[in-house]
Amino acid sequence: MILSIESSCDDSSIAITDIQTKELVYHKKISQELQHSVYGGVVPELAARLHVEALPKILQECESYFSQLKAIAVTTAPGLAVTLMEGVIMAKALSVSLNLPLISVNHLKGHIYSLFIEKEQQLPMLVLLVSGGHTQVIQAQSLNSMDIVATTMDDSFGESFDKVAKMLDLGYPGGPIVQEYALKGDENAYDFPVPLSQSPKIAFSYSGLKNAVRMAIEAEKNLSEEIKANICASFQKAAVTHIMQKMKKLFKQHAPKRFAIVGGASANIFLRQAIEKLCKEYKTELFLSELKFCSDNAAMIGRVAVEQYEKQEFTPVHELDIQSRVKTF
Repeated sequence: MILSIESSCDDSSIAITDIQTKELVYHKKISQELQHSVYGGVVPELAARLHVEALPKILQECESYFSQLKAIAVTTAPGLAVTLMEGVIMAKALSVSLNLPLISVNHLKGHIYSLFIEKEQQLPMLVLLVSGGHTQVIQAQSLNSMDIVATTMDDSFGESFDKVAKMLDLGYPGGPIVQEYALKGDENAYDFPVPLSQSPKIAFSYSGLKNAVRMAIEAEKNLSEEIKANICASFQKAAVTHIMQKMKKLFKQHAPKRFAIVGGASANIFLRQAIEKLCKEYKTELFLSELKFCSDNAAMIGRVAVEQYEKQEFTPVHELDIQSRVKTF
């Protein structure tokens, strides 16, 4: 089995995956959402301290599996430097004490392999990754052959939801809250601009839309629940329309046989429905992660690690380090 550790942001998670069967033997995640919600976003130093408390507590539950472990896997990139370090420190300690090899896992590959938890991998496929830190379209040929086809020029899809929620004082994380409010609102109440709608470039941008929402909020004298719902619905419509305009351009150029949407923000119902409609139109097979595996988790890190273990892709203890700013595969 492989023990995997995930601490790239504000979720402390450890999983144990059977190498041969791909079975998820153990998985636990402790979220920090409540602690960060008062600040309207993740505070890195606070997140690191909470990992120090949470990770050892989860690890205690895994001791009975130690004798069956063949490797220790850990997220090393990308993510917050101070939080990635907590996972790496634990991984190194386990590697030395249990005399086991280390596997360095790219967090973004983890999101792609969340599609294959307890399943065989099915690559190649075109993947849309939408999360709090990333908005990318990736051509995933194989484990070690992944190319970024399109990316954001500024803010990410998930980050824009968090920022809108913060501007409306709705709490954190913004994705689920904005979606909930949007269900009660009128998506045509505000005519927010769809970013890059006149540009032939296949790329993403959310800073302008975010600013338009800020100006609309400032123009309102009284932010009633109805107005908040209308702003959320109108914003969500523009945010998703932006992604769909660019995805339609890509599909028109060359429709993929397989397509997937992954990442924390892939849980957005409005986006999922739009993607499902697009794939149906082009007869493309759609892959979706289970909702419980959309956000950051160690199960997806473990699933990547199984593939790396089979290829003997190990990293010596003295070479294992974080790469917080890495944006490629």
